[in-house]
Amino acid sequence: MATTRTFPGREADDQLLSVLDEWQVAIVANDADRIGSYMADEWIMVSENGMTTAEQFLAFVRSGDLTHSAMRRVGEPRIRYHGDLALLTTRATNTAHYQGIRYDADEWTTDAFRRVDGRWRCLLTQITAAKM
Repeated sequence: MATTRTFPGREADDQLLSVLDEWQVAIVANDADRIGSYMADEWIMVSENGMTTAEQFLAFVRSGDLTHSAMRRVGEPRIRYHGDLALLTTRATNTAHYQGIRYDADEWTTDAFRRVDGRWRCLLTQITAAKM
């Protein structure tokens, strides 16, 4: 899978994509503590439903109201670096269950990651539904 990127290079891209893939595995495992370890304290998700904070998202997972049974990135990711900030845009599919109702999604996501002490943590996730 080719990646559109600007500096610093393939090794950094691979590291960032690995972080995203590991985060997705944590989400499917429904492990709130592990999910939270990929988020900065100020993380928010922006979607058609508005803004959700890390605290709110993790509370839904901890309560069992929100679970995921599948999540993976598909297609070509685009990565742009701005110092210790990286913007990663990719298409992802997932299956979520909220209060027992199944939701299948095909979305474009843009994640803003910041590298602190050599570790990438997500500051913001923007979700846009993909059209078939």
